Amino acid sequence: MSALAEFIPSWLAAARDPVIAGELDAVYALVADQIQARGPACWASGRCCRFREAGHRLYVTGLEAAYTVARLAEPISEAALLAGEEVGACPLLDGHLCGAHAIKPLGCRVYFCDRTAQAWQQDLSERALEMIRAIHDRHRVEYRYGEWSAMLRAFAAPR
Repeated sequence: MSALAEFIPSWLAAARDPVIAGELDAVYALVADQIQARGPACWASGRCCRFREAGHRLYVTGLEAAYTVARLAEPISEAALLAGEEVGACPLLDGHLCGAHAIKPLGCRVYFCDRTAQAWQQDLSERALEMIRAIHDRHRVEYRYGEWSAMLRAFAAPR
């Protein structure tokens, strides 16, 4: 059993709560506005989702992972998790496109391969993450920050 398993039910309940989800949507909308104002390039290559190849990791909060998982059209499969782990990519990557684009976590929203975006990405990410942490605190939702694939695996694991 995953060390995160005890938090999964409360994270899912919080992600399905319209008030909490609305607050998270508001943070994501603010991030989208900030990004639109900056106009970074996205080449829809899927490079950012191939973590090992890009040399980076994606980290998310439990609430963000639950938000995504609760809104997937189908539960994430063990096969998708294994395939992602094997190649070092997001298990939601579909060809060169994000299979969860509209419901993706903060880290995916602020990261761009466009090198001109790197100067402001980190600041925006940290400010938005503080807002997400405040949502956790305000609603007494356990705050855990973990690697994306591990979080997805915790949600997919039988409980």
